[in-house]
Amino acid sequence: MNAAPAADLGPLVADLREAVGAEHVITHDHQLRTYESDGLLQYAVTPGAVVLPGSSEEVRAVVRACHRAGVPWVARGAGSGLSGGATPVADGILISLSRMRRIVEVDLPNQRVVVEPGVTNIAVSQAVAPDHFYPPDPSSQIVCTIGGNVAENSGGAHCFKYGFTANYVTGLELVLPDGELVRLGGKELDHPGPDLLGAFVGSEGTLGVATKIWLRIVPKPEAVRTLVAFFGSPIQAGEVVSEIVSGGIVPGAIEMMDNLSIRAAEGYTGAGYPTDAGAALVVELDGSDAECETRFEEVLAICERAGADSIRVAQDEEERELIWRARKAAFAAMGRIAPNYYVQDSVIPRTQLAEVLGRIEELGREYDLKVANVFHAGDGNLHPLVCYDGSVPGEAERAEECAGLIVKACVDAGGSITGEHGVGVDKKRYMPQMFSDADLGAFQRLRCAFDPDQRANPGKVMPTPRLCGEVPGPYRQHPLEQAGVAERF
Repeated sequence: MNAAPAADLGPLVADLREAVGAEHVITHDHQLRTYESDGLLQYAVTPGAVVLPGSSEEVRAVVRACHRAGVPWVARGAGSGLSGGATPVADGILISLSRMRRIVEVDLPNQRVVVEPGVTNIAVSQAVAPDHFYPPDPSSQIVCTIGGNVAENSGGAHCFKYGFTANYVTGLELVLPDGELVRLGGKELDHPGPDLLGAFVGSEGTLGVATKIWLRIVPKPEAVRTLVAFFGSPIQAGEVVSEIVSGGIVPGAIEMMDNLSIRAAEGYTGAGYPTDAGAALVVELDGSDAECETRFEEVLAICERAGADSIRVAQDEEERELIWRARKAAFAAMGRIAPNYYVQDSVIPRTQLAEVLGRIEELGREYDLKVANVFHAGDGNLHPLVCYDGSVPGEAERAEECAGLIVKACVDAGGSITGEHGVGVDKKRYMPQMFSDADLGAFQRLRCAFDPDQRANPGKVMPTPRLCGEVPGPYRQHPLEQAGVAERF
């Protein structure tokens, strides 16, 4: 049974119940706590209410009601994100899109699928099998939703060859922050005018909410060959990655795990990875039979020349799935190593791998914390997992500080603060390390063009609250600054 909403949200909640049905509006405190955070549990806020619309028109009615009431809102998919991007706003509305999971259209001749935002990533490939598939494949693909993938521009193990979500979204139906329903693009690949579609993908819910998504799918390759090679160290395995890429070989995926992540994943999955290996390198090639066979022999030769301790080649689909199970279970398996972990997501040039991994090892020793490394080796996208025990006073804070210095090390090496998890709450503090004030100002002007009142997922991405409608020229204090709500920098 729903409890009474906070007095200031009462009229809005009444409107929401009318829009979507009382059974799809949650106000009871115990139920609201289910939605306190996304996959990054370090940030948790109880929303004022949660609403679960079931159609584009219901989303439009919800957003319009929030706009009239002047109440902020956050759109949420499966809540599997790892940057705090779906963290609610206190006394705001959380819009859960989990009921909107229809596959609207499958158009195999034109290689397009139209889905609602609550459709899971894996469901798209299942809907177009056996001849086609949807390439972006986050490790959470069995639960993460396409709407969340669009918000974060998600990648995955196969992004080295196939690219990210942005490469596969050809159209969007959107509800803008004032409740207007618009459409950008469709089935066509090229759209006249400014690339507003590209601006929206990866905007982390700050420009509006997608209610229908047009996706490009691709034919399944004729052949797939997969191996996992084991080395004495990640540095040794990293040299293999560089040789593969510099040799003109473009694998479907190149993934790496260090010893700590191997031990955790093997204990969790029993996939047969040797727990004394310093690093595991998963390489998957796909394409025509002839090309795949030739390139696969080249990769085997490179691994052998580099001194691989052992190489395991998948002989069938079952063994291929077992190899991948260990890699995809790495995050979940960390619970076998430590009660808690702080996941990072940063990108470095491949040539800086040895230097940055060395720095991560130094930071782990300095902070007396274990750091497991799992990463998309082909494009230098690192996922250091800083393990800690939240029950030990001060350890969570040490882990967060250590993770922040890892981000700084990646940026100092010529990399990025995030590769696929997004900025959200967690990384907005690091934005000035990559971008100048002029850059951040340009980002903010784009955001304000869509959402001048900044009620769509407020407090995310930008390092501090920034104001829309500021007049160039001599400084004038804005009323929100006077109230202590926002600041300039």
